[in-house]
Amino acid sequence: MDQAPGSPQGPEDQGPAQSAPVCYRHPDRETGVRCTRCERPICPECMVSASVGFQCPNCVREGTGTGVSPTASRPRTIAGGTVTVDPRLITKILVGVNLLVFLVQLSVGDRFTERFELLGRAYFPLLGGVEGVAEGQWYRLLTAMFLHSSYIHILFNMLSLWWIGGPLEAALGRVRYLALYFVSGLAGSALTYLLAAANQPSLGASGAIFGLFGATAILMRRLNYDMRPVIALLVINLIFTFGWPNIAWQAHIGGLVAGAAIGYAMVHAPRERRNLVQYGSCVLLLVVIVGVTLLRTAQLT
Repeated sequence: MDQAPGSPQGPEDQGPAQSAPVCYRHPDRETGVRCTRCERPICPECMVSASVGFQCPNCVREGTGTGVSPTASRPRTIAGGTVTVDPRLITKILVGVNLLVFLVQLSVGDRFTERFELLGRAYFPLLGGVEGVAEGQWYRLLTAMFLHSSYIHILFNMLSLWWIGGPLEAALGRVRYLALYFVSGLAGSALTYLLAAANQPSLGASGAIFGLFGATAILMRRLNYDMRPVIALLVINLIFTFGWPNIAWQAHIGGLVAGAAIGYAMVHAPRERRNLVQYGSCVLLLVVIVGVTLLRTAQLT
């Protein structure tokens, strides 16, 4: 959650007597999808989009070896991303960067946090004058995404990033996942800058994390999964967003809307224009973010 510094914050079942098969790599997950090559059950995290249906990671690795013609079509994720050996690498890096920056915050103190947190326009004696995005410090829209105000704050955000981000990275691929993460975070920062008080600091990764949440809901709908769990989780998070004091709800809503929009483009883009639709939606949202930032800056100067 974003907050002000110092605040807490295969087949269908064959008969009524049979249960759904479970993923061969994740036995706790039921699934109705099977690999088109070996017919092992696979969950969304293990699905690799092929020319026909989905394949499991094992078959993908075997298919990219020397036994297959170099001209053969390489299987990709459901969004068209490249299949990788470690499908959670970017998530691990993002968690690591957030933890590293938090350690710097603890070591350097408030002067570091106040230089890089999201701030519209305010006077900071420690920094020697008026500071904020309105003063040309646009970098704060980005750097605030990697700052946290307390141990509880970063704990909840990093656990959410790990639980939601890992499976989503595997489904989208690294480049698309990174684009989703950063555009969602920037959208949350821009909406906070637009609507929050100019002198109210804000920081946290939750704008980006809510973007991952929105994209996850779109992905589950695309795969025809039961939406009730994700809807329940969303409602709980929104209750905390609007019911807990000192939370920048603008960052949560901005990230959620942007993430859902990008997620829809990622998983519904037609194959023949996939890159154009996917990355074009990201560019369009970036244009909106710049427009919102310019509008608010004009109001404050």
